[in-house]
Amino acid sequence: MKRKHAAEKDKETWRKLWPSEHPEKSVPLLQALHILTRDGMLNADSRRKLTQVLHLTQLLRPALEALLKQEEEPVLADVGAGKSYLGFILYDLVFGPAGRGHIVGVEAREKLVETSRALAEASGFERMQFIAAPIAEATVPGGRADMVTALHACDTATDDAIRFALRHEAKVIALVPCCQAEVARLLEHQAGPLRQLWRHPIQRREFGAHITNVIRGLVLEAHGYKVRVTELTGLEHSMKNELILAERHQRSNAQARGELDRLIDQLGVKPALLDTITP
Repeated sequence: MKRKHAAEKDKETWRKLWPSEHPEKSVPLLQALHILTRDGMLNADSRRKLTQVLHLTQLLRPALEALLKQEEEPVLADVGAGKSYLGFILYDLVFGPAGRGHIVGVEAREKLVETSRALAEASGFERMQFIAAPIAEATVPGGRADMVTALHACDTATDDAIRFALRHEAKVIALVPCCQAEVARLLEHQAGPLRQLWRHPIQRREFGAHITNVIRGLVLEAHGYKVRVTELTGLEHSMKNELILAERHQRSNAQARGELDRLIDQLGVKPALLDTITP
């Protein structure tokens, strides 16, 4: 009896959290994405996923609504999409109710792309499509993406997402980086007055990850984006917790470029992402 009562309470909890007038319509989708169990309930893992997805949707919604006002058919590209659960949720909660706008999922693994295509068809999400290609090689039909998202793209895949966004002239970019290693490798044999900041391997990994995201933010600012860095969700839900949200306001920013150049001179390392910036 207690278990049944707890199950009913669980169902009631997620329905209250889900920002939709008819949350029951989302149940098959959420079950397919393993955000709800087969019984329509939450377990520890699905509760974590639900918390992340809803918080990220809340953070992205103002930019999405602005794009829907600016563009007749805005395009969102979710790169390194994996199972595409972010794209599916954004379609279900934002683009679906709006009745317009397209979402393109980019994923290198063909099997995941096939699964996503089947789920989009089963869900009636006609304005979703999927491209089977590495981020660095992918191109959205028409060559335009108004918003680019990359959730937990590992190491330099997040940099590929930035290049993809710049190539497609994205107005908004949302990145949740993961497992940065490139800068830590570059720092390993780097001497200089700041070396004590990264002398020990564990500190080098942490410092390298932090610097990587600082550089990414400055690269985006140098390209004319206004950048906000914030917490995605509580650390109890995810250790990969940093959200870089960028909105383009101008074509370039010389001051940010100067700050970036000074930082690189002090560190003595040059990650490959810097090749993205035009001289």
